[in-house]
Amino acid sequence: MERHYILFDTPERDLLYPFTHTRPVAACRVGILTIQEKWEHWLGTGVSHYTVPHLQEKFPLRRGEDTTVNVLISGHILPDAELVAAIMALRPEEELYKDNHLVAKVAQGKEVHLLPAASRKSYTGPVTGIFRPWDIFLQNDRAIREDFVMLTKGRTSAPLPEGIQVSNPEQVFLEPGAQVYSSILNAATGPIYIGRNALVMEGSMVRGPLAMGEGAVLKMGAKVYGATTLGPYCIGGGEIKNSVFFGYSNKSHDGYVGDAVIGEWCNLGGNTTCSNVKNNAGVVKVWMESKQSAEPAGQKCGVMMGDYSRCAINTMMNTGTVVGVSCNIFGAGFPPVFLPSFTWGHQVGTAAYRLPEALRDAAAWMGFKGRQLEDADRRILEAVFRETNTQRP
Repeated sequence: MERHYILFDTPERDLLYPFTHTRPVAACRVGILTIQEKWEHWLGTGVSHYTVPHLQEKFPLRRGEDTTVNVLISGHILPDAELVAAIMALRPEEELYKDNHLVAKVAQGKEVHLLPAASRKSYTGPVTGIFRPWDIFLQNDRAIREDFVMLTKGRTSAPLPEGIQVSNPEQVFLEPGAQVYSSILNAATGPIYIGRNALVMEGSMVRGPLAMGEGAVLKMGAKVYGATTLGPYCIGGGEIKNSVFFGYSNKSHDGYVGDAVIGEWCNLGGNTTCSNVKNNAGVVKVWMESKQSAEPAGQKCGVMMGDYSRCAINTMMNTGTVVGVSCNIFGAGFPPVFLPSFTWGHQVGTAAYRLPEALRDAAAWMGFKGRQLEDADRRILEAVFRETNTQRP
């Protein structure tokens, strides 16, 4: 019987705002790949998504026939060999739990649902997942290492160019078209993966683990500490440490970002600096939009920035600042530690970012990288604008 693999969102998806405003959990990047891409590699086939209505158009659900076997897997969970084997062994009307959390279930038929199955099994192995925004950078070191092994197994790197200084070259992998000029790559601290047609400009200094997606760029003189991910077509410059850029975002200039997560289509103006440690070395508390309260995120946590958001030159952000979707941040002083989606400026009483202008500007920024704002993207942004309306002035 045909099997469909479906990554489902749980109600806990709301705890991953601002990133899950605009994508299912499984479309979040941690390591080299998104969670979806990891599962597709392990399963050897494509997957679809079972998510909230306003995302379902862009991230469709594949429906089958009466005989189709639907294997539903929590989109929060990162796969490994033991877990994949346990899921593959499930039969229709069986489900797999870990500590009372649904990990996977199998149901037959056209309809896709998460109703309780007839038989419940407990999984005794370890499970790794993302359930809070800061889990993304906390899990990034491990995820880069695991993805590196999976993507490079049995393959040979493109030749390392002359004129660069490399430590532990066996842990450096260049995809076809990747270019590195006059830089220092230290893979003694972790693997360095440089994707297809990515570029490391002159004078860059890198300590692994580092993942650069297709077309990503490190600007001249960049200083990068692991574990850092620059997703597809991201630009990195200045100083970056233990941060994840999902894709198509820019930190092109000097300034510091550490222990941070940056969504897609973001731009950090020159000399933007984001604190990741409190002066008293205390625990950083991060505002949880869905709970309307703050949660402890450990001693190190930088900025969490949602898709399509931008900040002006010389912006300074406090530890644990959360920036929603499609914010345009500018003005003197430190912004608040929580900026609702579609914030314009950051002074008290300023107007919201009006939706027509926000859509226009998002399309303009996408145009810089040869992309278009599709109708599905517009409808997602319109839905987020409506859902977050009460949070703005």
